[in-house]
Formats: sequence, structure tokens, C-alpha cells
Amino acid sequence: MNQEAYRRLISGQSRGLGAALLRSVLGLAAMVYSVIIRLRNLLYAKGWLKTYSANATVISVGNVTVGGTGKTPLVVWLCKQIIQNSNYGCAILTRGYKTCRASPRLGSGQARMMRRAKNGRNMQSCPRAERRDDIRSTIDEPAILAETCPNAKVIVNPDRVAGAAEAVDKFGASVLIMDDGFQHRRLDRDLDIVTIDATQPFGFGKMFPAGLLREPVNALKRADAIVITRSDQVAEAELAKLEEKLKEINANMTVARSIHAPVLAKLRNNKEISLEELNHKKIFAFCGIGNPETFLNTIRGLGSELVGSKIYNDHHHYTQDCLADIYEEATLLKTDLILTTQKDWTKIAPLDAFKDDMGLAYLAIELKFLAGEDKLRALIEDAFAGKMLQE
Repeated sequence: MNQEAYRRLISGQSRGLGAALLRSVLGLAAMVYSVIIRLRNLLYAKGWLKTYSANATVISVGNVTVGGTGKTPLVVWLCKQIIQNSNYGCAILTRGYKTCRASPRLGSGQARMMRRAKNGRNMQSCPRAERRDDIRSTIDEPAILAETCPNAKVIVNPDRVAGAAEAVDKFGASVLIMDDGFQHRRLDRDLDIVTIDATQPFGFGKMFPAGLLREPVNALKRADAIVITRSDQVAEAELAKLEEKLKEINANMTVARSIHAPVLAKLRNNKEISLEELNHKKIFAFCGIGNPETFLNTIRGLGSELVGSKIYNDHHHYTQDCLADIYEEATLLKTDLILTTQKDWTKIAPLDAFKDDMGLAYLAIELKFLAGEDKLRALIEDAFAGKMLQE
């Protein structure tokens, strides 16, 4: 089942006896998953599962739902703030995507492409590629982090404790930012920040796989701060209601609002297209992210004409045939520009099927705060101070 059909199913949009039966099966699986997660959390709370401390300040960025909530832009913001405003050596700990063993460290300032045999087309597979192409992909988030945070070390290792030890012992890092770390509780942290997507905050209110929750919502009691992302894509009344719900769960945590602000579009020759130039252009968009509608809404918000789109599953692995299909559709629609996300761009960059006569670019975005930034900065400073007092 592809991502779009799965979301229709768990949201209740898919009707009929078959859909109802499948939701019942998913509900039973979710009950088992919920018991396992609650038991695991209890074991950590009681101290029966051991945690390990790093000789560094550890800031975790995570979420409670499956899919994209905007963690990566927040990690980039944190990394830049730490490097620009302090003398601390910073490292980013990430597990990569579907890695089965520790991967090499991504070099500072460059992303080493890692290839894997998996592929898809328009929420399905690209059948022609399976017959004749070498299927290529990258570990997308680490590649973005390595490119956008060149002064930080990016450590790719599903074992966060081992990754932390490497960052401290080998590279002398004194601040560790743990990407997607809320559920990875073996490594102790000094600050827990959770991102919540304003457009889908609680994953249809059900545990995975019946919904998108990775943990019960009450797990947010562990969080020190919440950053509500994409706050510009919902009404103020919805934001106020969401903040009220969060405060009911944990009255002591800081709540901040942020947006993913588009900055410019960048072509493969590093030529930049300003937001003003994007206005009124006919754009064909494609992406393989957890919440694709937010990307499409961002393009519409630029004043561009979105003439067509192609949506793939999250962490989709592109091939030359996939790009050929995209070019074909965009050509038929007479588009001025083909636009994707930076996450997808890292995976199509190794492919040699680019056509110079068709503009292909990614939309660069950055995290901007609408409220709560000062409070979040204060929490970060307190985390540093608390670690120094412990030492």
C-alpha cells in the first residue's frame, strides 16, 4: 500500500467493508505496539533499562508521529546557533534511514552518497528501472545536514551511544545534537525538543499502524520544549487549541511557533532563482516526503501556478527512469520550472538524466520563529550551564 492510500485508510476517508476490516486489523496491531512502547517507557522510567551519559551537552530533536514534522530544519537552526554564538564544537548524531549497521562519518562540507537497491514511481515502483538501471539513492537527511552545517561533524550510526562516544573522543565535540532522538532513550540528554506539525499534530489520534503516533501523546510529558512547525498553514484558532492541549499534557514545557520559510530555488549549476522570480511561474512539483501537501502549499504560497505534481512515498529512491517520467509530464504541461525539496534533491543529484533545457531546482527553506524563540534559546543556555555544573 502506498503512502497516500495508507493515509486515506487510517484517516477514515477510505470507505467500505474492506477498508473497515483492514482498519480493525491495524487497530489490533496498534494495541500490541502500544503495549510494547508503554512497557519500554516504564522500564526506562523505573531505571530498569540503562541509560548512558556522554561527556558533552546532548540536545535531542524528535517527534511523536511517523512522517515529516520538520526536524531537520530545526537541527540545522540549532547547529548554526551553537556554532555562531559559542566556542563549542558541535556534532550531529543521526541514524540514517534503514541502515543495518554503522555507516561511515559524512565528511564536513560534503555528503558522501550511499547507494541502495530500492526504487519507486508515483507512489509505486518504477518498473523499467528494475530491468536496466543501477538504482541509486542517498541517506537524505544526513546529506542535507552535512551540506548545510559544514562546520559540524555528522555522525551516522544507529547506535546513538556509540555515535556520541565517537563524536566526543575522536572529534572533540562538546555539544551533540541528536536528530530524531525522542524515542532513542539509551543516550541521556540535557534537553528534549519535540517538533509537532501544526497541520497534523497527533497523527489521527491513534498509535501506529492504526494512526501515525510513535508513542502515546502523554509521552510529551518528557519534553522540555515543543516547536510547532508550519504554523502558517493553519488558522490561529487551531494553533491556540493545539497549544492549550500541549499545556494540558505538560504545563512546564516551552512552546514555540515556527514556519518553514522559503528562501530561494537553486538549480544544479548553483544558479539561484529568487522568490520574486518564482512568482507567477508555471511549476511542476515532485517530492517523496512524509507530508507532501505542506510542500505543495508552500509553492502555492509563493504566488506560483502549480500546474502539476508527482508524489512519491517518503524516502523514495529515485532512478533515471523516474526523472524521465517527471520530465515527460512536466513537458506535456508546458511548465517553466520543475521544483522539488532539498531532501529529494540529495537523492537525484547523482543521476545523470538531467536535461539542461528543462529547469530543475530545489526550494531552499529555513526555520523561522514566530513566537517562543527567546525562551528556547534560554533553555539551550540552561542546558549548557547545567552540564558545566555537573562537571
